[in-house]
Amino acid sequence: MAGPRFSWGLPRLYFRFYAALLFSLLLFALAVVMVWNRTGGPLERSNATLAMVMQNVLAPANAPPAEQQAALERVAANLNAHMTLYTRDWEPLAVVGVQIPARHWRQHNMDAPPPESYVRLPDGRRLLSSEPLGFTRPKAMLHNALLLLALGIGIAAFPLVRRLTKRLERLQQGVESLGAGDLTARVPVEGKDEIARLARSFNRAADQIEQLVGAHKTLLANASHELRTPLARIRLALELIKDDVDPKRRAGLEQDIAELNELLDEILLASRLGAISDNTELEELDLLALAAEECARYDDAVLNGASAAMQGDPRLLRRLLRNLLENAHRHGVPPAHVNIACADGTATLAVWDSGPGIPEEEFERVFEPFYRRRGTRDNSGAGLGLALVRQIARRHGGEARCVLMPDGRSSFEITLPLAATATPK
Repeated sequence: MAGPRFSWGLPRLYFRFYAALLFSLLLFALAVVMVWNRTGGPLERSNATLAMVMQNVLAPANAPPAEQQAALERVAANLNAHMTLYTRDWEPLAVVGVQIPARHWRQHNMDAPPPESYVRLPDGRRLLSSEPLGFTRPKAMLHNALLLLALGIGIAAFPLVRRLTKRLERLQQGVESLGAGDLTARVPVEGKDEIARLARSFNRAADQIEQLVGAHKTLLANASHELRTPLARIRLALELIKDDVDPKRRAGLEQDIAELNELLDEILLASRLGAISDNTELEELDLLALAAEECARYDDAVLNGASAAMQGDPRLLRRLLRNLLENAHRHGVPPAHVNIACADGTATLAVWDSGPGIPEEEFERVFEPFYRRRGTRDNSGAGLGLALVRQIARRHGGEARCVLMPDGRSSFEITLPLAATATPK
C-alpha cells in the first residue's frame, strides 16, 4: 500500500519558524532606525556639534580667500592632516597639504589622499580631512551594524530551528506510518521539552493501538472458529436425520445455515478491511476477465466493455463483482448488466438490472453496513454486501457510488485506477 507522503504545497514548518524570526529581526531593526531618526543618536548629535564648532573656528563663508586659508591652517596645525575646504557647490576655498578631491572628482586623481572625515558646516560649506575629526557617518554605521547583527542571528538560528522541526517531522512520519498500517511505528524521544512529551504520548498511543488491533484479530479468529464449529455440527446432524425431517423445513434450515456462513464471511472480511490496511501483495490483472468469470456463474448476467489492466487483489475484486451481481440477482429484475469502460487512467465498472433501481434518497444509505431496503423481493442477506463493495474499491484507490442513468433508473458505478503502463484495448 502507499507509504507516508509529504505535502509540498505549503511552506515547511521550519521555513515558517525561520521566516517569523527574520521578520521579527526586521521589525526590530526598523524600529531602531525610526527611533534614531526621530530623536537623533548621540553620534549624530556629536557630529552636528562638531560642524558648528568648525564653523565658529573657520572664517565666515563670505570672507576673502586669504582669511579662509589662514583659518584652515590654524585648524590643521599640529594635526599632520591634509584638509580641503569647499563651498556649497564643491568649489575649493582653502587647502592644507594635498588637496582632497571631492567624491565625483576622485576617479580622476587616484593618488590623492582619501577623506577620513567629511564635515558639512551649517552654512553649507564642506570640510574634508585625511585624519578623522569625529565619527564617520554614524547613521551608516548603525545601519551596517544592524544588518550584520540580523545576518549573524539569522545564520545562527537556522540550524537551531531546523533541529527543532526535524523532530516534528520525525513525529509526523511516525504518525503517517501508523496510519498507513505499520503498527510497529515508533518515534525516538529526544530531549525533555514538549516535543519529547508528545513523542512519548504517541508511542504510548501506538502501543495501545497495536494491542487493541492484536486483540481484535484474535477475537475475530476465535469467533470464526467457535461459530463455525456448532454450524458444522448442525449441518452434520441435519444430514444424519434428513429422512426424518420435513423437506420444506429441511430446506429452510439449510438456507439458514448458508446465510449464517455468509454472514460470518462478510463480518470477518469487513472487519479486516476496516481495521488497518494489511500488506496485501497486488498483482496485475484484467478486470474484464474477472467480470467474465463471475458473470458466468449467473444465467441472467450480460457483460460488455473493454479490457482493463490494473494492479489489484484478485480475491477482493472477485468479491466486489460477486456482491454486485448477487445484489442484482436478489433484489433486482433480471437480466443484470455489467459494463466496463476505460478513460483517463481510470476503469469504470457499472452494474445495473432491468428494474427501477434504488430511490435517489437512498443512494448513500445502501452502502451502510447492515442496511436493508424495505419492499424488495428478497430480504435475505446480511446487509454487508454493498458496504464491502465500497471498502474494497477504496482499498484499491477507487470509489463506489450509486448514480442515475439517463433513463431515470439507478446503477452502481465503481471507479478503479488502471495500471500505469496499461492502455485500453
